Amino acid sequence: MFCLNDTMRYYLCPGATDMRKGMNTLSGIVVNQMGQSLRFGDIFIFVNRKKDTVKLLSAEDGGLVL
Repeated sequence: MFCLNDTMRYYLCPGATDMRKGMNTLSGIVVNQMGQSLRFGDIFIFVNRKKDTVKLLSAEDGGLVL
């Protein structure tokens, strides 16, 4: 179950993101463009150009969650 709470750190990706991108490509954006690493409890937020679609990426015990 994907849960959000106030103890997690939230990072907003600057600029627009192509919503066709999957977990692997978005994790590459986190590392290469945002300069962060995917750590347990961190939530990365991606928004499209029209700002009407959002994707959240998180690392959990079993792997990545989108």
